[in-house]
Amino acid sequence: MDIRAALKELCEAFNAHDLDRIMAFFSDDCVLEMPRGSRPWGSRFEGKRNVREALATRFEGLPDVHYGNDEHFVDAAADTGISKWTLTGTTREGTRKEVQGCDFYTFRNGKVIRKDSYWKIVD
Repeated sequence: MDIRAALKELCEAFNAHDLDRIMAFFSDDCVLEMPRGSRPWGSRFEGKRNVREALATRFEGLPDVHYGNDEHFVDAAADTGISKWTLTGTTREGTRKEVQGCDFYTFRNGKVIRKDSYWKIVD
């Protein structure tokens, strides 16, 4: 599988806010770890339905969210890739956000089994 191409397509799907297209990349037993949460790993969501619901909150909370300046790095031997980006968007309350971050992806049989997200804390 071409992991770099998959990472680019995932970024495009996120920018299109296309949950169906995004979730087509994920396995049924996928795991998503979001940066914020009460645990050292942030918030963890397991299974395709729960991951989809968690990702939907991104588009609800930042309706114009966009991942720009994207770069993608691959370790094909380990079936992993990293997407680095600058997230921009405006909250429903009108607060503008701009933050750099990255996603660590793990693949199995051409599907994402883990997406682990990180971003800078901007005060």
